[in-house]
Amino acid sequence: MPVRRLTKSRFQLAMSCPAKLYYDGKPAYANRSVEDAFLNALAEGGFQVGALARAYYPGGILVGGAGTEEALGETLEMMAREEVTLFEAAFEFGPLLARTDILIKRGGRLQLIEVKAKSFHPGLDSLHNKNGSLKAAWMPYLYDAAFQKLVLSRALPGLEIETFLMLADKSVPCPVDGLNQMFRIKKDARGQPEVLVSPNLSPAHLNPRLLVPLRVDAEIAQLEALERLWHKEPVSFPDYVDKLADHLVRDEKIISPIGKVCASCPFHATKEELAAGLRCGYRECWRAALGFTEEDFEEQTVLDLWNFYPKDQLIESGTVKLRDMKISDAMPASDKPVPGLSTAQRQWLQADKARRDDPAPYMDAEGLRAEMTGWTYPLHFIDFETSMAAIPFNKGRRPYEGVAFQFSHHIAEKDGAVRHAGEYLNTLAGAFPNYDFLRELKRQLETDRGTIFRYADHENSFLNIIYRQLLEDTNPIPDRDELLAFIRDISKSSSSSPEQWVGPRNMVDLLDLVKRYYYHPATRGSNSIKQVLPAILSHSAFLRRKYARPVYGAPGGIPSLNFTDWAWIRRDAEGKVMDPYQLLPAMFTDLSGHDSQLLSQEDEIRDGGAALTAYARLQFEEMSLYERGHINRALKQYCELDTLAMVMLYEAWAEMAGG
Repeated sequence: MPVRRLTKSRFQLAMSCPAKLYYDGKPAYANRSVEDAFLNALAEGGFQVGALARAYYPGGILVGGAGTEEALGETLEMMAREEVTLFEAAFEFGPLLARTDILIKRGGRLQLIEVKAKSFHPGLDSLHNKNGSLKAAWMPYLYDAAFQKLVLSRALPGLEIETFLMLADKSVPCPVDGLNQMFRIKKDARGQPEVLVSPNLSPAHLNPRLLVPLRVDAEIAQLEALERLWHKEPVSFPDYVDKLADHLVRDEKIISPIGKVCASCPFHATKEELAAGLRCGYRECWRAALGFTEEDFEEQTVLDLWNFYPKDQLIESGTVKLRDMKISDAMPASDKPVPGLSTAQRQWLQADKARRDDPAPYMDAEGLRAEMTGWTYPLHFIDFETSMAAIPFNKGRRPYEGVAFQFSHHIAEKDGAVRHAGEYLNTLAGAFPNYDFLRELKRQLETDRGTIFRYADHENSFLNIIYRQLLEDTNPIPDRDELLAFIRDISKSSSSSPEQWVGPRNMVDLLDLVKRYYYHPATRGSNSIKQVLPAILSHSAFLRRKYARPVYGAPGGIPSLNFTDWAWIRRDAEGKVMDPYQLLPAMFTDLSGHDSQLLSQEDEIRDGGAALTAYARLQFEEMSLYERGHINRALKQYCELDTLAMVMLYEAWAEMAGG
């Protein structure tokens, strides 16, 4: 068995749950953490940020080597120099291993720089809460740096170590157009991502610097002083790290309490993975802690309970399954005068249906009818696909400025007619599409005063982002005032906006209506449109009849811009209605089935998912025109289904509620 070292990635894994160390690196166990890391870095621009950071240190040496031992040897040789700057240097002390993003040696002093694709505004942001404690959002980054500093301090005793996080500085404008295109991605012979830095990268591209080094030694000391327990006994930070490493080397599982952290376990195997023979770390932990049988795992637990925060308290008290919850656990009080279910009432509804084995959906028909009376036809359903790139596309833009690259638009008439009325997609590498995106959205929506629908707050948030961009842009924009007025008409201002408004045509949030008026047990508490759509199809005979025939995109049927003679209702071998999203062609022909499934789940890669990752690949990867065309077509179909799903939800409600 190969040497099992405690790396910084494994240490991070253990900080969320020490039991995960036992499962990591074992092919017998399902494990999505590797895929998560790759897709997350691709979507957020982590690969490009790392390459940009290295560009700030000309003369730096990339430590290569075919494996860890070669990298360790090369690092040792380079560190014999009095002064050197190394990228991906490798250090070990016993079973501890650290690969440093950037390491600068100047005599007896070291600068350890951990590069992160995360933003920071030096004048506004802080790592601390008002009471001086460390913010939870920064703890994983600080633990990462603390682990590396510990390994270096042991491997290189006597040297002074200064530790930095290098972050994207949101206060700095991009110096040139096309900076992001200086860093392209291709896959090497092993299929691993490799960043290609353009030979045209010049000092003009690098000044001012978009990345800022933030010294964090004081924060690391504060973090190390926090009490941590090992089997209820307090231990120091170095001792805690050593205990983790010892169990890893001995291949001994660290028994950890189950809790809400289990909901995000990367070793939670799907039914398909279990059928293929993979083991499930999540099930092994729960079986050991609770004696769960295979039948028990089929039931909903408190982990499935929507938007419920005291899950750990319920588990600690012995209430693990939803069927075991008592009404006093949820305290389902109303929040009138707001109509419909309160959050607590909906939580209890979910638990109560599980308690009573009630598979029937809940729908407040009267409440929905009351909502519908305020709607103006024709109805418009829109969905945006967006990105927030670490390295801006254009001169003057700042890191993580919002980019809106796609929308889909369906219309439903009062007589029941439905059509895919329009779309927009711009994946041109290096383009800043926001204003053209908004102009096209305005053109499509300003032909009438019909009610506009979104699903969740994303569309409203991005219109606020574009509003701010229009205000701050110093370039001439001839229709600036018209675009600003359009945004004010169809949206509401964010709470942080200096200018406050609620537009006369402010979009209606279908997600809010789902939370208030509709719940289907088949969603298991999820409100994602990708979970609600299959549930509403199983609920509505009307939808099953309408969409079983190949009328979508057919002459005389439902007009579509991306489908032809398409039937959305299809059944699997067991006769169950298939999830329409599973009928779409694969967006990525070179991803494994596991990766594709990961991208389509509700808990998508942060602020991402399939569309965001596709956009990132189109921006940064070297690929053929055929591949680009394939992904563009798939993007259009994905986005069109998102707005059609909203239409289907409306149609089912209107038919069942008599609206």
